[in-house]
Amino acid sequence: MIKKYSSPVIKVQPESSIFETLSLMQKNFIKRIVVAVKNKPVGIVTERDINRFLGDDKTARAVDEIPIKHVMQKNVITITDGFEDHFDQCAVRMETFKIGSVVLVDDKGELIGIISKTDLVKAYANVFGGKYSIKNFMSRKVVTCRKTDSVKFALDLMNKNEVSRLVVTDENGSPVGLITTNTFLSHSDYFTKGKTRSRDYLLPFDGSKKITVEDLLDNKLITIGEEEDLAAGASLMIKNKISGIPVIDSKKNLIGIVSKTDVVKAFSIVGPHEELRVKYKEMY
Repeated sequence: MIKKYSSPVIKVQPESSIFETLSLMQKNFIKRIVVAVKNKPVGIVTERDINRFLGDDKTARAVDEIPIKHVMQKNVITITDGFEDHFDQCAVRMETFKIGSVVLVDDKGELIGIISKTDLVKAYANVFGGKYSIKNFMSRKVVTCRKTDSVKFALDLMNKNEVSRLVVTDENGSPVGLITTNTFLSHSDYFTKGKTRSRDYLLPFDGSKKITVEDLLDNKLITIGEEEDLAAGASLMIKNKISGIPVIDSKKNLIGIVSKTDVVKAFSIVGPHEELRVKYKEMY
């Protein structure tokens, strides 16, 4: 059954506030939450949805005054629990609708799980070794920032380019780290200071202009070569709990980035291809 592959579901009610939802995201280290009524999914909301909503909302409402129903995406993509080949269908749904998860329901439409990109990346790493290389799916367009840039500049750069990660470089343009919206969320003191009227929940309250990107970086940067197996890249993402890996050439120059989204795209292709290959072999 596909349920055994799914992640635990964190859910809120439509009337729950943005503040409550963000607090759950930070506490559980997740990017998205299902909105449910009587255990039936009615929406889904991501951290990016909240960030975009607050940027567009011109009212004076505080985040503890805005119900999440005004932010959530109502077109929830679901799949009914069933056979393992439905896992391939999850990948196809994610790639087709450009989403980060598929909600798992039973035959009555009740919520029983969620299939995330992480779940699919883990499955890809275990099943599809040797199928594709990094260069087949990596993106050669990389949004970067310097380690000396302010955290506010980095966050503005993410929002402007509508990306969830930046490759951090030194003064010579060599990659030294990776920063994501989750990095901001996990370092935020917003939820411990009770500043529910502020909307800058991803930025430190004190001295934000003095804090640089380098202050938020981990010491170890994971990189990969474009000729390496995509499954190896997927394994690195799972092992190190990261969503993307900078791709470098033989001279350590930054040439691209491979992400969980890229792995899901590969999964959506290789699954059906493998099924056709097996059927063709059985026929002939």
